Amino acid sequence: MDISVYRPGELSGAERAAWSTVQSQAHLLGTPQLANPFLAPEFALAVGRCRRGVRIAVIREDGEPAAFLPFQRSPLGVGRAVGLGVSDAQGLVHRPGFQWDSRELLHACGLSVLEFDHLVEGQKPFETAPLRSHPSPVIDVDQGYEAYLERLRGQAPKFTRTTLAKERKLGRDVGPVRYVHDERDPAALRRLIDWKSAQYRRTGRSDRFAHAWILQLVDQLFHTRTPTFAGLLSVLYAGDRPIAAHFGLRSERVLGCWFPAYDTAYAKFSPGLVLHLRMAEGAAADGLAYLDLGRGEKEYKNSLKTRELSVSEGWVSRRHPVALAHRAHRAPVRALRNTVLARPELFEPADRLLKRMGRIRSGR
Repeated sequence: MDISVYRPGELSGAERAAWSTVQSQAHLLGTPQLANPFLAPEFALAVGRCRRGVRIAVIREDGEPAAFLPFQRSPLGVGRAVGLGVSDAQGLVHRPGFQWDSRELLHACGLSVLEFDHLVEGQKPFETAPLRSHPSPVIDVDQGYEAYLERLRGQAPKFTRTTLAKERKLGRDVGPVRYVHDERDPAALRRLIDWKSAQYRRTGRSDRFAHAWILQLVDQLFHTRTPTFAGLLSVLYAGDRPIAAHFGLRSERVLGCWFPAYDTAYAKFSPGLVLHLRMAEGAAADGLAYLDLGRGEKEYKNSLKTRELSVSEGWVSRRHPVALAHRAHRAPVRALRNTVLARPELFEPADRLLKRMGRIRSGR
């Protein structure tokens, strides 16, 4: 394989254009999972401006770029998918039918091991090591919003009826409901971040926005606009009051759902659910194929979804002492976490404990 490894700023305009073209044609050529915005060059370049060690491997066939692998590399040669921990889609972006040798690729990248937690489907050369698959629910809107709403009424009639009724009640009790699909006011983004941070603390989870690099990344992506990619802030208003908001990424065909939150003062109206229905309507109007709700078992995702994709976690490695040490360190932690998440009898008490700790931490 002809493999070159670049720092993000060294990637040429022609190489970026070739990467975007692969994504734009993915749905026509049997690899629709590669159209996800988290696999776009814009996301990798933004992470590269916020984190050290970001590199991009470009693999050529007959002198032309055929595949792209963004990753982060530690000084010891431990690799992580770019944006690991906040990225909802990872893997090699490639032309249809392209094949690669994972160990040869790792060697060329100076890696002993490469870790994923949202590896998309169709990455067979990376599946030489055991991977654990997880469902990633999606909302299909390629047939239009009304078709989706009709399908939702059929599969979850009570949920649909109740959510739409709450939207009407929100309009009566608070003010006319207004939805902005592409809000450009930075103050609205700051408000969403405040809501989301409060939610993390309230539920006992680690606050992602306590990390300066994530704040920087979101701000950069909010201001990123290309013909094939954008950071998208959507806001639900009742009267002049913002009630719920979401920030995600969109490619030509996919809206990657990322950071939703709402004002808890209006929780009785289920504003987050109302927002997601409006987002589906806005995505359909924009000609998108689906919304990717992201990996994770959540009741609202199960109610809204039309189907599921599959993403995997694990790592691919080559024979190297650093790879053995990494696996010995990471495998037990990951196995324990996945066991808790997969078993309700373990997850529910753990979730209650986290929420209790969150209330203590919030002084409630």
